[in-house]
Amino acid sequence: MAKRRPASPPPCPCGLPSSYRDCCGRVHRGQAAASTAEQLMRSRFSAFVKQDAGYLLRSWHPATRPPVVGFERGLRWRDLEIVATTGGSPFHTEGTVEFRARYIQDGRDGELHELSSFVRHEGAWVYLKGTTP
Repeated sequence: MAKRRPASPPPCPCGLPSSYRDCCGRVHRGQAAASTAEQLMRSRFSAFVKQDAGYLLRSWHPATRPPVVGFERGLRWRDLEIVATTGGSPFHTEGTVEFRARYIQDGRDGELHELSSFVRHEGAWVYLKGTTP
C-alpha cells in the first residue's frame, strides 16, 4: 500500500512561490518585516485576501490611516500582478508600486489598478496612499 504524501501548504496569495505561512504570514504575525515597498504591497494584498484588518491598519501611515478597515461582502481577491516599482528598496525612504489586483464580486470579474505610494515611518515601510494611473 502506497503512503500518501502530506498535502502541500497552499501558496501565498501574493503570487510568490512560497507558502502563506513562510511568506506573507510571517510578516502578518510580526516574525518578519517587509524589507521593500513591493514586499509590503504583497503582504497588504495577502492581508486583504485573509481579511486581516489589524495588519492593514498597522501597515498604514498614521497620517492617512482610516479608523477601521471594512471588507466588502461577496468580494474575493484572486491574484496580484506587480506592474512596476520605483525606489522602495531596503536603501530608500520612499517608493511606489503599480499593481493590478483581480477579484470576483457577486459572480463578476473585476480589477483594481493602482499606483501605491509607500514611505518609511519609524524605520518601517508603510502604505501612504494610492492613485489610479
